[in-house]
Amino acid sequence: MLLNHTTSKVVERKALTVNPAKTCQPIGAMYASLGVHGCLPHSHGSQGCCSYHRSTLTRHYKEPVMAATSSFTEGSSVFGGQANLLQAVTNIFSVYEPDVIAVHSTCLSETIGDDLGQIVSKALADGKIPEGKHVIQASTPSYVGSHVTGFANMLEAFVKYFAQKTDQLKNQINILSGWVEPSDMRELKRILKLMKIKNVLLPDTSDVLDTPMTGKFEMYPKGGTTVPEIVSMGDSLHSIGLGEWATEKAAINLDNKCKVKFTIEDLPIGLQATDRFIHTLSKIGSVSVPVSINDERGRLVDVITDMHQYFYGKRVALWGDPDQLIPLAEFLIDLDMKPVYIVSGTPGKNFNKRMEKILESVPEAKYKNGANADMLLMHQWIKENPVDLLIGNTYGKYISRDENIPFVRMGFPIVDRIGHSYFSTLGYVGGLRILEKILSVLMDKKDATCPEESFELVM
Repeated sequence: MLLNHTTSKVVERKALTVNPAKTCQPIGAMYASLGVHGCLPHSHGSQGCCSYHRSTLTRHYKEPVMAATSSFTEGSSVFGGQANLLQAVTNIFSVYEPDVIAVHSTCLSETIGDDLGQIVSKALADGKIPEGKHVIQASTPSYVGSHVTGFANMLEAFVKYFAQKTDQLKNQINILSGWVEPSDMRELKRILKLMKIKNVLLPDTSDVLDTPMTGKFEMYPKGGTTVPEIVSMGDSLHSIGLGEWATEKAAINLDNKCKVKFTIEDLPIGLQATDRFIHTLSKIGSVSVPVSINDERGRLVDVITDMHQYFYGKRVALWGDPDQLIPLAEFLIDLDMKPVYIVSGTPGKNFNKRMEKILESVPEAKYKNGANADMLLMHQWIKENPVDLLIGNTYGKYISRDENIPFVRMGFPIVDRIGHSYFSTLGYVGGLRILEKILSVLMDKKDATCPEESFELVM
């Protein structure tokens, strides 16, 4: 809603988006590509687009992000970029020697109608793709969906191109990790190892975007899912997709192509979502839950119980990706907090349905997703009725400053803090991390207003 100063009436916004709670598809496609070992993302469009996508990922992960571009000029923008991409494929394999080039489109190449599939087929027919090397492609127009959509499209492309069904069924399950941090992927692998479940995790950006400083530059770090591992996904027992928005398309494609049945679970954020994930792993993997994981759950419940007085009744505003917002809102309800405002720029018809069920106990809650669900809307809601806590990406800092509201950074992008790449928020251990972050800002706020109470807590 906006105020018309001429008539002093509130009018509904229908086409205008101000400070969207999302970014564009190619960034998600680039991030998914970085989770495959020896893969070089390639942006089929202008050099400026590629620079923006690389810089956004670099600022978030504090790591150099490698990617190539077709470098459209005026001529390419009018007559098409086929020649640019064919030359790029030759140059990339000659100079950078990747195992895979993952091509994604941009607004420009989509608008002029470049057919990536046809261009890649021509590159193969012309002998521009060396034996044992691969070029895959995904359509990722920036004016549709969000970075999560681009991630999902590229993840589907990897499965579609590489996964193969043979007569050799493998005793392993596929984990489609969704858009999470390298630290989260490392935590997923730790949980699977504790449960002794053989798996293929796709994508896997651990040891890619959280690499140690060795003094030596590695174009392709040791991490990432290998091509043979992706090929083997067609022979797996089952697939588990973590996050409907990011993984369902790939899971469906793998089922249609290789007859690998799938289950879509929420990202294991908080208590209930992690419970469901662990239960699904136990059931599909035919294993029992180890004592160490039960102990981790117990520690999380212990902290919730000990610190309940600081959570109870606090009003919270959230924004970000739907795959993260859904289990996070559920976790806040478990803490007896009230997630009253929720915004996501990523479209999807199931968002409102899921939120309605989760927020049954919070009748005053407002939630919206899609193009008009932006940070201006969030700020307007908060102006009407303030909240006690903000949780979302970096761009909520302006609301935090204006309204003097405690702020926990979660999601993508986070460009003004560090830690998200190294400390997971998934699983029971990740739940402790979330609690620690929430308690730190809430208790800082309480200390500032009640210094004498702060002294009693210290004592």
